[in-house]
Amino acid sequence: MQPLLLLATLTVLVGVTLTVPAKEKRVHHQRDLSDHAHDDSDGYKYDHEAFLGKEEAKTFDQLSPEESKDRLGKIVSRIDGDKDGFVSHVELHNWIKHRQRKYIEENVDKHWKEYDQNKDGKIAWEEYKNTTYGYYLGEEFDDVDDKTSYKSMLKRDERRFKVADRDGDLIATREEFTAFLHPEDYDHMKDVIVQETMEDIDKNGDGKIGLEEYIGDMFTPDDGESEPDWVLTEKTHFTEIRDMNKDGFLDAGEVAQWILPGEIDHADNEAKHLILETDTDKDEKISKKEILANWNMFVGSQATNYGEDLTRRHDEL
Repeated sequence: MQPLLLLATLTVLVGVTLTVPAKEKRVHHQRDLSDHAHDDSDGYKYDHEAFLGKEEAKTFDQLSPEESKDRLGKIVSRIDGDKDGFVSHVELHNWIKHRQRKYIEENVDKHWKEYDQNKDGKIAWEEYKNTTYGYYLGEEFDDVDDKTSYKSMLKRDERRFKVADRDGDLIATREEFTAFLHPEDYDHMKDVIVQETMEDIDKNGDGKIGLEEYIGDMFTPDDGESEPDWVLTEKTHFTEIRDMNKDGFLDAGEVAQWILPGEIDHADNEAKHLILETDTDKDEKISKKEILANWNMFVGSQATNYGEDLTRRHDEL
C-alpha cells in the first residue's frame, strides 16, 4: 500500500483527520453499538449490529429468512450459558459486550500486519511511523499540499502512541496498539482525547474554546444561509451547560465534561430493550421460542430488506 493511501486510511481509523469531525463525533461516550439511529419504527438495523456485530450483521443480510432463523437459533444456544432454556439479562448483556469487543479486535487484526514489519508480534513507533508516512519523512512533506497539517499529524500520532505505550519502550503490544487506535475505550487515554479536541477547535491557540469556535466546529454557513434551529440550541448549551464557570469559554476541564460524560452502558441498555420487546410472558427472561417469534428484531435477511420489517407482520415472511 502506498504511504499516502495508507495515511488516508489511517486518518479515518484513528480519528486524526485534517477536516473537523462532525459535531456528533465529538462526544466520546462508551462506543455505541451501531452507527444507525435506534428507532424501531424505522427498522432494526441498530439492533442487528448490536446483537451480531457490524460485520456479522452484513452476512445475515444476505441470507434467506429460513437461514437467518436457523443461525439465530444456534446463537441463542450459545448465549444460554447455564443451559436452562432461557436467555437472561446477564447472558444477553455479556453476549452483546463480547460481540462489540470482537469488532474492535478484528479491526486491530486487520491492520496489524501493515505495521508489524519485522513480524515480532509488536509494533514499534518507528515501524508505525515509517509505514504510515514513509517517503514523506525524508522529504519533509515537500510534495504534500498542506505540509503543516501533515507535520502536525505526525506529532499528534507520536504523542498518542507514547501515551498508549504504558511501559515507555516505544514498542506497542497488541493491547497498547488497540489503545492507540481506539483511545475512547481506555481511561488512561482520556487526556489525549481532550487535548486533541482542544487543538481541533481552538483555532486561535489561546488554550480555550470560545462560542464562535465551538459553533464553527459544527456549522459553517454558506453565503446567505440562515442558521438552523439546532445551532441556537447548541449556543444555549454552550452558555448554560458547557461553560460551567460562566467565563465565556471552555477550558480543558469543561471540554472533558462535555466529550467524556458519565459512561453509558449501551450493551446493558440494548439487552434490556431486546428483552422488553420480546418477553411476551413478562418473566424477565426470553426463551428461544420468544426470540425466534421476533427473529427479525435480532437478525436481518434478504427478505426483510436488511432487517427493515416496518409492518412487523412476521407470518407474511
